[in-house]
Amino acid sequence: MAPVLQHTRPEEITRDFLYEVDKHLQDIVTGKAIEMYEIETFADLLHIHPTHVSNTIKQYTGKSPCHFYQEKIMEVAKQLLTTTDQSIRDIAFLMTYDPSNFSKVFKRFVGVTPKQYRTANT
Repeated sequence: MAPVLQHTRPEEITRDFLYEVDKHLQDIVTGKAIEMYEIETFADLLHIHPTHVSNTIKQYTGKSPCHFYQEKIMEVAKQLLTTTDQSIRDIAFLMTYDPSNFSKVFKRFVGVTPKQYRTANT
């Protein structure tokens, strides 16, 4: 008989947070949602106080929920850059960034600008 794996509460909170982020970003891309959630909204979805969510994820992973959220936003942006012909400006707005700030954040996470990324990957 295989042993039953027990998940720790911090692991569950982190997993559930990341699941909700992925789900929300998919809703943004498909137009089911038009406003980006704040960390507080994800905490509400998990029925946990925002400070507890932030502290738990930071303690469990070493990174803040905001870091994971931005990282996942950049993953979606990379996908849109390579699979659509949407302008970089439109992708920035979809991800609720000012276009100039989007390029800076994208470069910080990915290492190249959105234009360089699109050119290299299409």
